[in-house]
Amino acid sequence: MHLKSARKAKSEPVPSERSARPVALLQWYDRHRRRLPWRAAPGETSDPYRVWLSEIMLQQTTVRAVGPYFEKFVARWPDVTALGRASLDDVLRMWAGLGYYSRARNLHACAVSVTREHGGSFPDTEEALRALPGIGPYTAAAIAAIAFDRRTMPVDGNIERVVSRLFAVEEELPQAKPLIQRLAATLLADSRAGDSAQALMDLGASICTPKKPACSLCPINEDCTARAQGTQETFPRKAPKKSGALRRGAAFVVTRGNELLVRSRPEKGLLGGMTEVPGSDWIAGQDDAAAKLQAPELKGLSRWQRKVGVVTHVFTHFPLELVVYTAKAEARARAPAGMRWVPIATLAGEALPNVMRKVIAHGLELSRDPSS
Repeated sequence: MHLKSARKAKSEPVPSERSARPVALLQWYDRHRRRLPWRAAPGETSDPYRVWLSEIMLQQTTVRAVGPYFEKFVARWPDVTALGRASLDDVLRMWAGLGYYSRARNLHACAVSVTREHGGSFPDTEEALRALPGIGPYTAAAIAAIAFDRRTMPVDGNIERVVSRLFAVEEELPQAKPLIQRLAATLLADSRAGDSAQALMDLGASICTPKKPACSLCPINEDCTARAQGTQETFPRKAPKKSGALRRGAAFVVTRGNELLVRSRPEKGLLGGMTEVPGSDWIAGQDDAAAKLQAPELKGLSRWQRKVGVVTHVFTHFPLELVVYTAKAEARARAPAGMRWVPIATLAGEALPNVMRKVIAHGLELSRDPSS
């Protein structure tokens, strides 16, 4: 029994019972909080819609990248009811370029659910929030804490880093997540749960950064185990990433005067519902000849020209290489079934994922992103 207890104590850091850390964090936050477009000003009540929208956008994306998209969304759809009444196509177009497009589909589905089933008001408990489309444990906790001041601690990447250093959590991610969650909860103040969470988020974003953390400016540096050991930058511990096999394919850029041939991807699956130029399957080990056989067929089409080089893109689970072929269609050529002609000048209005922006820029030899 004694040995088992010792092992547990070694693997799971134990915070002090009456810690002053939560108070120190809030005092620091009140002086140094970031000004963010979705964050309520001091003394104001947070808008659940803006909290939810920002949290969905910020998943696997930086604050800097999200800012302009957030502003566009709230200008177009100022509340969840307005977003719930929008079409999915419009939402995908507005989202284009932000990546991880399943988030946009879930965003729209959630807005529809809140509008139809909750009268346009977000539920105020984690349990009810988690029942909504696209809202997982973290997002539910973030909305509950920040928008409704529920006493819960959402743990994002910034908080994960702060906590793993503060307690020198040796266990590797992702296995360490439950332990980090428990330790993070000890940093909640008796009140102002949302501010406690945002204080840790801001601390990780501005002070406890991945590289060269500014430990001397940290309000809880004297309690940090990793700093005492001089091992700050080695936390959090992470298991080696497994990258998928390289997939290859072909993309076909077909023009008819000032128009481009495009189609929409299936609603389900990778880049679901997004706009793309016709292309082959993306598979590992595919050779160029096999990919080219999947080119679209149009009457009076010129000979295919292969562009020099390849377009590369990295998805979460695999890297991709695309060979790009171009051809010109006759003025009256009809689009094949399931495809359509769109003016090149209006590509900004299409829901083009980043990989397709690269393909089109390469195929049309554009000097910049065709949607910019």
